[in-house]
Amino acid sequence: MTPPLEKFVDPLPRPVSAVPDPSVYPGADYYEITMRESEWCFHRDLDPAPVWGYWAGNPHDPDRPLGMGYLGPTVNATKGRPAVVKYRTELPADRHMFQFVIDRIREGDPRLAPPRYHGMPSLPPDVNVWNVVHQHGGFTPPQSDGAPMQWFSPEGVRGPFYTTLDPGKTAPNEAICVYTNRERSAMLWYHDHAMGITSLNVYAGLAGLWLVDDPADERLGLPRGEFEIPLILQDRTFNEDGSLAYTLAHAEGADTPVVNGKAYPFLAVQPRRYRLRILNGSNERFWRLRFHADGDAAPEVFLPFWLIGTDGGFRAPLRMLNFLISPAERYDLVIDFGRVPPGTTVTLRNYNAPVHYPGGGGPEISEVMQFRVTEPMPEGGDPTTPPEELALRPVEPIRPRPGTRRRQWVVHQKAAFHGMTFNGVPFMAPSEDFVAAGSSEIWEYVNPNHEAHPMHVHLVNFQVLNRQPIDATAYRDAFRKWLDGGRVPADRPVLEHYVTGPPIPPDPDEAHSWKDTVKVYPESVTRIVIAEFAPPTGRIASIPGSGTEFPATYIQHCHILEHEDDDLMRPWTIVTERT
Repeated sequence: MTPPLEKFVDPLPRPVSAVPDPSVYPGADYYEITMRESEWCFHRDLDPAPVWGYWAGNPHDPDRPLGMGYLGPTVNATKGRPAVVKYRTELPADRHMFQFVIDRIREGDPRLAPPRYHGMPSLPPDVNVWNVVHQHGGFTPPQSDGAPMQWFSPEGVRGPFYTTLDPGKTAPNEAICVYTNRERSAMLWYHDHAMGITSLNVYAGLAGLWLVDDPADERLGLPRGEFEIPLILQDRTFNEDGSLAYTLAHAEGADTPVVNGKAYPFLAVQPRRYRLRILNGSNERFWRLRFHADGDAAPEVFLPFWLIGTDGGFRAPLRMLNFLISPAERYDLVIDFGRVPPGTTVTLRNYNAPVHYPGGGGPEISEVMQFRVTEPMPEGGDPTTPPEELALRPVEPIRPRPGTRRRQWVVHQKAAFHGMTFNGVPFMAPSEDFVAAGSSEIWEYVNPNHEAHPMHVHLVNFQVLNRQPIDATAYRDAFRKWLDGGRVPADRPVLEHYVTGPPIPPDPDEAHSWKDTVKVYPESVTRIVIAEFAPPTGRIASIPGSGTEFPATYIQHCHILEHEDDDLMRPWTIVTERT
């Protein structure tokens, strides 16, 4: 348990920006990003302690890399301009920061160790630290996707599917990846995705923001510069000495909110509009958030805001008073602190979101950070566009055609306290799902269990189609019987026989929005629709072998990181012909 901390005494940090070098690969921005251990102080009342983080090379001063120590620098990419990144790991190789978890997995603890596939070990033998970086939300060829088995170690040991571009330019502890930046204007992020220990590596600090900006957005009149605030929300538990305590091997959720690396921070703001770009970077905590204006002088207790974007970019503005955000989701908000009198304190509060959501336990966190409306407004007032007047193009809904292929992913748990899988199949088993390039599909996530799962699909953006309640007990029993009977395709339980009500439209904040992560609620089926499976195929940044070659395998998984590590993850493969 974290020692008592005084709230709202540390200013909110802002991650530094990585500086590209445009001279290495013509027509592309080049970065070198290194994983290192350093020290970071999470709160005034805690001592500095070891953390892991990403550091970007500084082309203007090689002796002064860019980073905070914890988390990573923000990559500010321009839409349509590729980026090439050389990742390097210089983390301590002999012992992981949370080695006790790795030891328990190797000892076969059923709460932590995923099932073995044909005797293969759950974790790489004789290696304690391994890493790979995934650009979450990116339109990326598979060799640069940062899939779990593409890992590499500080000692130069490499995973079975390790890949790198320009191999003559890499050391054994490095990998070069290329990114198209052809996504819509959006906030992506990058984080560790190493097989079996993603949860540990991210908890230690390996995550950062990747912003894709379109120069055309400048005409929109959105808050920019100091008025555009990234907020990386996490929960962490601390030891008495200020070090990170990884408690999620035996408990639900951590006990302290951390925003951009600080516990209970505050931000002094002007009485004007701000753009808040929020990432839920927690391992497993959902947050239900609202802005509480303290004081009788405030015209409204809960300050309204406008949702203008989600995972995959802009959407039509939606006025809201609160929102539920699951791990890996991003919300793009405009909030007007000019609606409250100067001197007002606005507290970002969390409520009705237990870990695991919606019916779990875990430590309750009710307050996250404060905004203090104490800064003077410069002459000229607020020049930004009121959010209800923003000229944001509505997202056209994807309309599935009759006969659009449906693919089912069933969350299966063999017994209590055992790991979960998709369709009863371990992650390490070969891909069974082959998608025709250029096709559209509906994916049905069937969740007969009692907790929600945020499901993330690599490569693509999608839209939420609908949800439908099911007789969870009957379906779970039928599915287990089907597995025990040898998984005969013709005998698979027919989902439609177990639904108990009509389809339910998407939640307002996800309707008409581009998503790469979706909340899959318990005892229901959640349907998403993908417009087209079409990975980048041409050469990127003039690098040979940088485009996609078929068959092309990607993954999808639960973004509760402990579930992902415990095998709730499966590959799927794009092929040139329908199978």
